[in-house]
Amino acid sequence: MKMNEQDSKIERALRELTDPSSGELSRLQDRLVADARASGSLDVVYRLVDSPVGRLLVAATSKGIVRVAFEIEGFDSVLSDVAAKVGPAVLRSSTELEVAAQQIDAYFDGSRHAFDLPLDDRLSAGFRQLVQRHLPQIAYGSTQTYKQVAELVGNPGAVRAVGTACATNPLPIVVPCHRVLRTDGTIGGYLGGPDAKRTLLDLERQAA
Repeated sequence: MKMNEQDSKIERALRELTDPSSGELSRLQDRLVADARASGSLDVVYRLVDSPVGRLLVAATSKGIVRVAFEIEGFDSVLSDVAAKVGPAVLRSSTELEVAAQQIDAYFDGSRHAFDLPLDDRLSAGFRQLVQRHLPQIAYGSTQTYKQVAELVGNPGAVRAVGTACATNPLPIVVPCHRVLRTDGTIGGYLGGPDAKRTLLDLERQAA
């Protein structure tokens, strides 16, 4: 009987450590982040945030938010890519990035129309980065076409390149590539899929 009780205690402890929702695991993750930061070895910290378009992965460097990802992209794949391009020390936290999580929540409840977060745009370069830096200038509840964006960034012939820049934006939602449509008004490509893009556009139209 004593052995069975001991086995049960061990099983419960193991479940707590392997259950992503357990407080013990969260505390362990936060301690690892704190230790890595103190030693100067932390490259990226990330957090999962619930939203009407599914869970979002929000990742940041010491400079700012470096990646926002939709679950449809595959979080493991996204994290592997971030580790390869930014640095291998990528750790999850349940308490870091609280301001980002709060602003995302406020965006989805319609009370926030623009983000005020430090950004790290190292995952983009060249023309893509130029386009992505233009996107926050598109007003909440408004849209532009790929053609209009191409003209506004000074390269009217680069309509397809604008589409690619929007479709590969590493900071969706925070950098609002969802506000750019095809010239005929159709949705166009989006990292989170067309349904997520429509949800964001509908949300902004209703709250604007």
